Amino acid sequence: MNEINFSTLKLSPAMLANLETLEYKSMTPVQAQSLPEILQNRDVIVQAKTGSGKTAAFGIGLLHKLNVKSFKIQSMIICPTRELADQVAKELRRLARFAHNIKILMLYGGTPFKRQVNSLSHGAHIVVGTPGRLIQHISERTINLEAMNTLVLDEADRMLDMGFFDDIKKIITNTPAKRQTMLFSATYPDEIMSLSAEIQKDAVNIQTISQESANKIIERFYKTNFDEKLQATVNILSSFKPESTIIFCNTKVKAQELADDLQKQDIDALAIHGDLEQFVRTDVLVQFSNHSCPVLVATDVAARGLDVKNLSAVINYDIPNDSDTYTHRIGRTGRAGKEGLAFTLYVKDEIEDIYADEKRIFEDAKALHVTDLIKILPKNVTLVIEGGKREKLRAGDILGALTAQGGLEGKSIGKIDIYDRQSYVAIERKYIDKAYQLIQNGKLKGRKFSAWILK
Repeated sequence: MNEINFSTLKLSPAMLANLETLEYKSMTPVQAQSLPEILQNRDVIVQAKTGSGKTAAFGIGLLHKLNVKSFKIQSMIICPTRELADQVAKELRRLARFAHNIKILMLYGGTPFKRQVNSLSHGAHIVVGTPGRLIQHISERTINLEAMNTLVLDEADRMLDMGFFDDIKKIITNTPAKRQTMLFSATYPDEIMSLSAEIQKDAVNIQTISQESANKIIERFYKTNFDEKLQATVNILSSFKPESTIIFCNTKVKAQELADDLQKQDIDALAIHGDLEQFVRTDVLVQFSNHSCPVLVATDVAARGLDVKNLSAVINYDIPNDSDTYTHRIGRTGRAGKEGLAFTLYVKDEIEDIYADEKRIFEDAKALHVTDLIKILPKNVTLVIEGGKREKLRAGDILGALTAQGGLEGKSIGKIDIYDRQSYVAIERKYIDKAYQLIQNGKLKGRKFSAWILK
């Protein structure tokens, strides 16, 4: 498909200017095909893979018709997990910079309900949430959806997989009948088509999977024994030396056990799964995304919505339950034209028949380089500052405090994530103590803030 610029759309000059600053130049296939329909206020059911630009597609659409002067909820985006909701909200805030005072609220579990009620009482334009917490707000009558005109279901197939079908239907019954409904899904199972028929009107069916660039991934399968899977994993990490790796397990217990076992092998690894408290999940995801942790051990549900740039490798410690899950797992690497690595450990011979493909490499795990001495440490360490959006801290304030008056060089400072009450800063490992002293003994915006090192 020829490149199509956003300027061909009937968007406001302010929005186009903001898209230019965000380096949104030409549209991706899903944006080029869906946005003209979305801007005409039509319902759409879109099949597009993760990383295709779908968030910008529905985000531009709902922001285009937003009435900024009315502090009533006009759009709601439902996501399967807290991580995806957070990712979507962050992208919407970037897209919303073209106008002042656009308020976007996140409503999901793991955070105080009363605090969310208080935020809702002050008004909002857009809410991004997970089914369980949205149901709670509806049941408690703490959310008013009377002015809502746009509903988005993001990664709808995963929500159905996770058993949210009834919750979604209950939420929708509490929204105005006259609305635009956008449904985004990586796959089109019968349940999705049934849901579309039930909640949408004359929906435009858009499929861009075949037009999206395939990720460049080398897929390797290693046969091993159950009691040798840990060693095979260590051998993969030592042989290929990926800078960042996600290892997938099928259960929460195994994910935690494997992360603990890897740490005993001097491999800096963290686990992410549903049994962790929200603040722990946030700490883990921040560290992995800012390269303060090289190995993340995850379950499929916990990794939903995880957006990590330049992921080097994926390891399937456990065989996925189906081919769609396998495709989704390995599709996290090899993006943006870069080559990725995907490794799968298996025990039973029939796996070779199930996954047979001329592009896939099948070997015995004994072919891997065996090592007893390996130490994998991250290039960065995360500094936590006890202040965030509530204190009106910005990335520029933190960067300035760390680089001013003989402080750190800018190249020693990595990603800065700012949340409501805390800020996370990736610091090159050898400078972490100096960074800590600069914040602890200095000031940000004329104020003192305490800090600590996340380990």
